[in-house]
Amino acid sequence: MRNSPRGAIPILLATFCLLAWPELAGAQADRADRADRADRADRAEKAEKASSLPLAVSPSFALSALSALSASPASPTEIHWYHAAASLAAVALISLADEPLRDQLQSHRTSGKDDLARVFKHMGQPEVYGVVGLGTIAVGIIGGNDKVTRAGERITAGLLTAGIVTSVLKQVVGRERPDSSNDAYSFDPFSGQTSWPSGHTTMAFALAASVSDEVHSTPVTIGMYTGAALTGWSRLNDNKHWLSDVVMGALVGITSAKLMNGRWQVFGLRAPKFLLEPAAVGVNLRF
Repeated sequence: MRNSPRGAIPILLATFCLLAWPELAGAQADRADRADRADRADRAEKAEKASSLPLAVSPSFALSALSALSASPASPTEIHWYHAAASLAAVALISLADEPLRDQLQSHRTSGKDDLARVFKHMGQPEVYGVVGLGTIAVGIIGGNDKVTRAGERITAGLLTAGIVTSVLKQVVGRERPDSSNDAYSFDPFSGQTSWPSGHTTMAFALAASVSDEVHSTPVTIGMYTGAALTGWSRLNDNKHWLSDVVMGALVGITSAKLMNGRWQVFGLRAPKFLLEPAAVGVNLRF
């Protein structure tokens, strides 16, 4: 995070709401025709209500994507202690590849890869994830759309949770980074060593999970998770983290996001109720 971006690194988050009505062909009996017309009128009324967000807030394609944001399911997936134990066991097993992979990546490191890593690491930095979370809240407030505002709050809450959990783990675990140690199992709690887990990867995956769960679009989901994975790769390429740091960061990020958006219930903990109810609280400003 010492390096500032050389140019704007846009994260294009857009999905299109495509509403289609069946097309009637041919003549029909009077009764069937009246039924079809009533059906079309009902659908048109629903579409008009769904498109009430003012277009002056931002480009129309962005608002169409934000209009698709939805609240979390009523019945979250429960995450128990054995899920956590299995995940930690998997991370421990993956750590066996930490040193071999580090040696492999560094022996094949090139300036081109370094340039690519400098681009993708920004997804794990505030200039990207902060803009997405707070920007969504701003669009919702300005547009007077409580649903969008609440979605932005869920995204931001997931990012904040991921950041806090990662910061605590870094200090408690105290793992040395690969650029300062050849020993992947060098741990010194509360020593200021902050390799485990990877903070950039945590935030990138928290952003990917949050946005993907709000905007129900397969292309957006693929794009977000691909960007997050490349952020993790950038930390490996730059020799700032071990592989197990990156994997743990991804787990923390996804878990934090899904806890705050109500998809998961972790050890009995659930997201604050107001985050899960689009109309519970809201600022409604119109211009």
